[in-house]
Amino acid sequence: MLAWRAVWSQGKNSYMDMMPPPLPGTSVDGAERELLRALGRSLSAEQALWVSGFFAGVAEARSGFAETATPLAITSGATAAAPVSAASAKIKILYASETGNAEELAREIAHRAQQVGLAASVEDLARYKTRELKNEQTLLFVSSTHGEGEPPEPALPFFEFLAGRKAPNLKHVQFAVLGLGDSTYTLYCEAGKTLDQRLEQLGATRLHERIDCDVDYEIDAGRWIDAVLGKLQATAGGGGAGLSAATAAFAASASAAMESRSVYSKSNPFPAQITESLRITGRGSSKDTRHVELSLEGSGLSYLPGDALGVVPQNDPALVAELIELAGWSGAEPVTGRNGETELHQALQSELEITALTPRFIDKWAEWSGARQLAQQEASERAKFMATTQIVDLMKSHPAHGVAPQDFVQALRGLQPRLYSIASSIEMTPEEVHVCVAPVRYRLHDRTRNGVASTHVADRLQAGDSIPVYVQRNDHFRLPADPTTPIIMIGAGTGVAPYRAFMQQREALGIDGGSWLFFGERNFRTDFLYQIEWQTWLHDGFLSRADVAFSRDQNEKIYIQHRLLQQSEELYRWIGDGAHVYVCGDAEHMAADVHEALLSVIEQGSGRRRDEARGLLLAMQASGRYQKDVY
Repeated sequence: MLAWRAVWSQGKNSYMDMMPPPLPGTSVDGAERELLRALGRSLSAEQALWVSGFFAGVAEARSGFAETATPLAITSGATAAAPVSAASAKIKILYASETGNAEELAREIAHRAQQVGLAASVEDLARYKTRELKNEQTLLFVSSTHGEGEPPEPALPFFEFLAGRKAPNLKHVQFAVLGLGDSTYTLYCEAGKTLDQRLEQLGATRLHERIDCDVDYEIDAGRWIDAVLGKLQATAGGGGAGLSAATAAFAASASAAMESRSVYSKSNPFPAQITESLRITGRGSSKDTRHVELSLEGSGLSYLPGDALGVVPQNDPALVAELIELAGWSGAEPVTGRNGETELHQALQSELEITALTPRFIDKWAEWSGARQLAQQEASERAKFMATTQIVDLMKSHPAHGVAPQDFVQALRGLQPRLYSIASSIEMTPEEVHVCVAPVRYRLHDRTRNGVASTHVADRLQAGDSIPVYVQRNDHFRLPADPTTPIIMIGAGTGVAPYRAFMQQREALGIDGGSWLFFGERNFRTDFLYQIEWQTWLHDGFLSRADVAFSRDQNEKIYIQHRLLQQSEELYRWIGDGAHVYVCGDAEHMAADVHEALLSVIEQGSGRRRDEARGLLLAMQASGRYQKDVY
């Protein structure tokens, strides 16, 4: 997090006494200092963060970076950074994020850069103005990859621009790319790779080699950040030597204060107590969907409609015991896990991913078991193998003997939190958060497989139990800034969860009308999630209309995209009136089908060609009028 967002919290109002001295060339008199103190005392934590961001923007706008930054020298067709003072170096950190990890890393890079005197700013690629590329000097990209090699949905317009003919020559830019991905996918970190290659094609000079990080990215990403900032410090002439003592003291105090804060987050989740866990599918349903309510009392956590709840799960104890038995261990062996020294069974229970195969684990197991053919698989063969084989299957089919527990632990990746769309508004349910969970269960190789987090929450936890949670912001799935703007909510199954939060928010604020729900599931009688609430909102006028599709209630299956096409004329009228369109649910099937249906709606309503309709939808996405939360 940026240094200017540091909050000093060492005792009541003590942050006021730690106000840093004025920077060289500036002055703050007694009256101004007292005004700042009074303002600080009057603000809540959330308001203070907002105000700090506002003034940081004012400072950046007035700093004249664009006019005073030293250009990069061009020599022998390559770009080399001319020595500049640390204070005048201009670094833009751009992120493409789906779940928030890329944004978190981008802000960490900016914070660390500012601590050593480098002028760094952060921006979301979803909002970045491509015309600014001509003014950039140093670009650091942090990009995740979504699905099978796609960039995150919000950043898609930028990627399409960069790939197109209008992309500018970037010979004046130096860059580095940090890629985030999931090695269980064939096109691992593909968005980062595509970005890295295209920037080079456009003439930009690579400041540092790209690194591709798996879901447990922290260590590799940290090394990349160290290396990149080290090079930028050296280029800037002395790595921050130009900082005044006052500025250095300010950065140090801000950093110390940040480290001393006790804030619940991904790295320090809050142990939330489950207050309700109710099945909301009816008797006879083919699904077992749960509504789960958790208490946030005492956490200080807050959220907005559209945000997600990060849930830190534990592995199935039966699967842990099976792996230990297959390897011939006792489970009590001492190992160094993700959280330090522990016993093997504890590391497998709560720290490590023990279901999905990764290329790293396959290669290690091939070495231990002597099954060399596993390490020689072609890419397509390996992808198919990982999709149909889990760790327990590999251990059974290719036994290995004498594997050291510590080696086994190091071959696994860290157990990651799972994100669930929040299904409540804090305006309606203070100090509570609600989620909608559908336990994942399926058959593979004649045995039932279970989703790690979904079955942990649904099967092994009940009211009164606690689970570590944190709030994951999702600024790419927000209600319109103007509350009177109409909204079109499209979702299937648990994809309806964030829309419940939207409607609770509108009810709490007294905003009626201008809301249209499209919802799809299997059967009306058993699977209409939150049916009574939707009917109440419809009756009371907070929901304008609802169109539902229950695929198995008739011989011919009807899906949500069919309802969109049936309402094409009215839907296009809403879009023409400025409605924001939201899609939440399965990315591979539902979201893709809905996207095609929306293209047809725009094509028919506007009388334009398909490619023109695609451009209009892309423009809606770039402006925030078409938002997706897909998985």
